[in-house]
Amino acid sequence: MTPDPVKQADATLVVIDMQRAFRDKGQWQVPRYQEIVPVINRLQEALGTGTVFTRFIRDEAETGAWAAYYRRWLGMRFPADSPAWGITLDVPADAPVIDAPTFSKWGPELAALVPEGAEMVLAGVATDCCVLSTALGAVDAGRFVTVISDACAAVSDDAQKQTLALLELLSPMCEVVTSQEFLARAAYAKPALTATD
Repeated sequence: MTPDPVKQADATLVVIDMQRAFRDKGQWQVPRYQEIVPVINRLQEALGTGTVFTRFIRDEAETGAWAAYYRRWLGMRFPADSPAWGITLDVPADAPVIDAPTFSKWGPELAALVPEGAEMVLAGVATDCCVLSTALGAVDAGRFVTVISDACAAVSDDAQKQTLALLELLSPMCEVVTSQEFLARAAYAKPALTATD
């Protein structure tokens, strides 16, 4: 498929919740977490500046249904300043980091960084929770979303497969591609260098 030059030119990589709480052994550990790290690093390198990082941080007030949620996950009731919420990747000093106590990281902060009609490229964890929720919010707000299948990980292989299949149903607003497919498209969309460059 021929890439949309408008989407490609305005692509913003958003790395969802690559945090210790989801890497380390515990109730929220994502089994394939470490496998996606080098893929995310390659995407960052290819897209250059402009990567946005997000963090899930528990709201200690646990209002409404969140109280029931954290009764289920008692082992994850870390305070907001806990090292468990730390990002495990190298975050450039100028990279925006958006914190939220919700599954979806879509909101005014992220909307300001991804203009309407632009493309948001999603990577991170967990595909079946925070990545999915963020994608749905962005699509509703009129953004093109590209989910990089091998740069995301879910709580299980079955959950990964089912969630990606669900996201594919949202085409053309949401697209699911591999990192290889995306990077080939990115290379196609970049202007060729001349001998004087």
